[in-house]
Amino acid sequence: MSLPRAGALLAAALVLAGCAAGGSEGGDASGTASDPAPAASSAPAATPAPATPAPAASSPVGPAPASAAADPGAGSVPVPAGGPRPVAAGHVPVRLQVPAAGIDVPLIDLGVAGDGTLEVPADYQQVGWFDGGPPPGDVGPAVVAGHVDSKSGPAPFFRLRDLAPGDEVRVTRADGTVVTFRVDGVEQYAKDAFPTATVYGPVPGPALRLVTCGGSFDRSSGHYRDNVVVYAS
Repeated sequence: MSLPRAGALLAAALVLAGCAAGGSEGGDASGTASDPAPAASSAPAATPAPATPAPAASSPVGPAPASAAADPGAGSVPVPAGGPRPVAAGHVPVRLQVPAAGIDVPLIDLGVAGDGTLEVPADYQQVGWFDGGPPPGDVGPAVVAGHVDSKSGPAPFFRLRDLAPGDEVRVTRADGTVVTFRVDGVEQYAKDAFPTATVYGPVPGPALRLVTCGGSFDRSSGHYRDNVVVYAS
């Protein structure tokens, strides 16, 4: 996290329809940018956001496989204990753009639900930022989760697995600045082998983790077996 957490990690289920957050190995880094963000001196440099965000690129993929389309999504993943952390108002992330994956979506806040599970977007087309960690651009690993598909077809993170090192990820913040990251790598993990410390643990600079479901579809449980995690810095 942007500030090392001394508290214990709480294991909780992250339920996404067709996608769930997990983690991978690797991931400490610094965000890239230019022009300091006006909200806080500790934030990475950032560039002014364009007046009108570029439209989302259309996805060349067709409808999700029938097996995946029926997936209600579920996966047990660790979530840090505690509620939302204090964040400068201007640093709250409001938009995520990943041109190589055709992603251009607004961001909502995701917390921890009353039953101890990570809150997830109610709408399959929504993507959310976990507000129990740092916002993208502040020191530490920011976690963003989204659906991979639904009964109607691909969701925003359907092409997350196709990203490659060097691909650009842009996060627009409420203060109008854009923090730019570059993909370091994409990992896939069995849901019962989630590397908690790597995903949520302290790192020396700003970092980003984009998470969704992946791997084969388990018809008996109705869920994907793995998590796909993109690491960016």
